[in-house]
Amino acid sequence: MRLPPRGRDQPLRTLTRPLSGALTTALASGDTDRIIYDLTGIEHQYDAMLSELPETRIRFALKACPVDEVLHTLAARGAGFDAASPAEITQALNAGAQPPRIHYGNTVKSDQDIAAAHRLGVRTFATDSVEDVSAIAAHAPRARVFCRLATGGDGALWGLNRKFGCAPGDAVRVLATARAAGLTPAGLSVHVGSQQMTAEGWQQALDTLAETLTALAGRGIVPDHVNLGGGLPALGYQDRLGNPLDPPLDKIFTVLREGMDHLRALTSTPLAFVMEPGRHLVADHGAVRAHVSRLTRRRQPDGTEAHWLYLSCGKFNGLYEMDQLTHRMVFPDHLGAQEYVSAIVAGPTCDSDDAYGDGRHPVRVPASLTSGDPVWILSAGAYATSYMTQGFNGIRPLPCVCVRGQEGQH
Repeated sequence: MRLPPRGRDQPLRTLTRPLSGALTTALASGDTDRIIYDLTGIEHQYDAMLSELPETRIRFALKACPVDEVLHTLAARGAGFDAASPAEITQALNAGAQPPRIHYGNTVKSDQDIAAAHRLGVRTFATDSVEDVSAIAAHAPRARVFCRLATGGDGALWGLNRKFGCAPGDAVRVLATARAAGLTPAGLSVHVGSQQMTAEGWQQALDTLAETLTALAGRGIVPDHVNLGGGLPALGYQDRLGNPLDPPLDKIFTVLREGMDHLRALTSTPLAFVMEPGRHLVADHGAVRAHVSRLTRRRQPDGTEAHWLYLSCGKFNGLYEMDQLTHRMVFPDHLGAQEYVSAIVAGPTCDSDDAYGDGRHPVRVPASLTSGDPVWILSAGAYATSYMTQGFNGIRPLPCVCVRGQEGQH
């Protein structure tokens, strides 16, 4: 099914990118709520990323989509994994990844977790403090460590700029401490924030990496790799107002390639590069099939009238990130609708936060919607399964279905 192009009077929910045949077929079949992943689309996305950044080591951020079939697919393609806990390490191993392709990317970890990861065969750990380095030396002797640098997070939907990372001067001290403790000061890392929408965010991080590599060289420390982290954006999201987000992906890749060349020129030995894509690989290749609970109209506390569209899927069962973005919605039974209303879109729970844009930003929807009508919620493949509650208000997690398309569909 290919939807009509957006016209002047059509709502922003209309597709701006073609939906794969595999996803369309899976969404249109059956009548139960579920989340669907197109494994072929994920493979093509992985290949496309490698074509832009050849020879980069891909370590998929497992937290973005801890679905076994997806992990098996990526591992078979050659990806490794960025794991944030021993449980994620175990899942990555079960998906077919070998320990050298898994790193413990969380700077927050207990002594017990470090020891467990070491027993599982992981030898590369992220860090950002001398206290963590001391724990790694005690519980994962002779391990490799890479130090995460703090970034501003400007330009990203989620900046991630307070809990993790240290200043360049502190990174030098951290890696010098690691060397003195018998660990290998193997690398530096950054994270420019999740869904980074600017090339400038990457340029600032690359400049910080260059400054730190130079300072490390002055101490006789020469890392063997730089981890550029996550942050590569998905392309199918909308902002709170329903306008399509349009990250300059081509410019971002150009800045990354040029920055990598510059960093290589600063080191006296070969420098490898790692990236930890999450949503970039899976977001646009996952979709939710949900249904309409009710379209209502009622007076608000300020005296105005508003429509509310309640769906069977919301913040607590698949759409956790609806505070910062909205997902494109397709109502397949109403593609020819002539009348639309502006409605606040909300999930099914008894929680006031369970609404698009905190309930302040209506979107246009068909006025003829009735209870039970199907809705397809697109670009929902990232963090949907990992952020799903286990039964808030008695609403069970969405079942997961993985499908494959025919070659040449994407």
